Amino acid sequence: MRIAKASLIDPGANTAYAATAVALSFFVFAYSFRFGQVSILAYYALWLPLVIVDYRRVLGNYARYGWIFAFAVFACLSVFWSQAPGVTARAGVQYLSHVVCALIAMRVVDTRTLVRGGLAGTALVLCYSLVFGVYHLDPLDGTYSFVGAFASKNQLGFYASLAVLFAFAALFLGAERGAWKLVALVCVAVALYCLKASQSATSVLTTAAVAGLCLGLKALEWLAPAHRKMLFLVLAVFAVLVLLAGAYGGGYALVLGAFGKDATLTGRTYLWQQGIETAAAAPFVGIGYQAFWVQGFAEAERLWAAFFIGTRSGFHFHNTFIAATVETGLIGCLLLSMVLLAALAGHLHRLLSAAHDLEALVLFTVAALLAVRTFVEIDILNPYHVGSFLLYFAAGKLADARRARRGQPVYRVRLPLRAEGTVRP
Repeated sequence: MRIAKASLIDPGANTAYAATAVALSFFVFAYSFRFGQVSILAYYALWLPLVIVDYRRVLGNYARYGWIFAFAVFACLSVFWSQAPGVTARAGVQYLSHVVCALIAMRVVDTRTLVRGGLAGTALVLCYSLVFGVYHLDPLDGTYSFVGAFASKNQLGFYASLAVLFAFAALFLGAERGAWKLVALVCVAVALYCLKASQSATSVLTTAAVAGLCLGLKALEWLAPAHRKMLFLVLAVFAVLVLLAGAYGGGYALVLGAFGKDATLTGRTYLWQQGIETAAAAPFVGIGYQAFWVQGFAEAERLWAAFFIGTRSGFHFHNTFIAATVETGLIGCLLLSMVLLAALAGHLHRLLSAAHDLEALVLFTVAALLAVRTFVEIDILNPYHVGSFLLYFAAGKLADARRARRGQPVYRVRLPLRAEGTVRP
């Protein structure tokens, strides 16, 4: 039996396969620590074989994606000065291959299919957590919270945030119609329950902020691009002033108190301090990608003990910029930040310049969620993580959109020749 290429690699025509691949990828990202290497191989099997179908269309010209690959390549090169070269070599290759899979997905998945796959994938992840999930005691604040099938309530909260985001895209941004809107409503209900049960302040606040941003940007589409840019600038300045006033006026402590958090963010400020001190020892190139949290290393063991991490794994500095600087130095941190900022600013520019751009609206919202979470999580720093997958998906879409605009042919309008003897009015 022969399978048509279009059903696998043509965006829009391959909805069944592409949406399933996105959904299963999300499930692997969530629970690969439970199912092991077999799940990772399944993830590669979803995307890499598409190269064989038509490598030109699936891969494109990677020479033009240099800025997207920059951090992944630098992470691989850090093996030469890493304090744990074996760990760095394996993790670097994993991250680089993960970026390749994300870019393959970007070439074969359109926005509507991404929303459908995101809805199905997050619903699958959350339902699995509801069925097999447990409650954990946080020894630092003495509270019990629902962590699902994860080891951390923040990861459960992140998938709930993504579920809300994709549901908003389906319900309010015009990405879906019909039965998929019903799926979106069910997904929102499950996600909101998981957010409440997890008691993750980070996820609740970021979800509310990004949902509000999403609706605000949708409303801006009623304005002409010039007026839209001006109003967005005014609102952005106003939002910054409100945040500064809230921070200096006690609003910061009030919000934390509402979620039962103290001023140290349950020990995160101490972790940040330790990370900054560690980064100062090798400020430019770091100690090697993923070379800090290694069993047997004194500083890692000390912090695991201080935070009661009995498994001695799955822990981090809870800040993307600090973690990236520790592992890859200021150079690596700047390269990773460049990808994030380019995706954020590039899709925002598309959104404010076009009359209606669904792709830019959805991907800017995704990038905004990732950007907000960088200050408290490391979603974009690790391989086989939904955050890094979506980041490079958004960055690749931006690069392809820019190339498409530059490559558009210029059409000249030719007036018909006047018949002989006719007089121009």
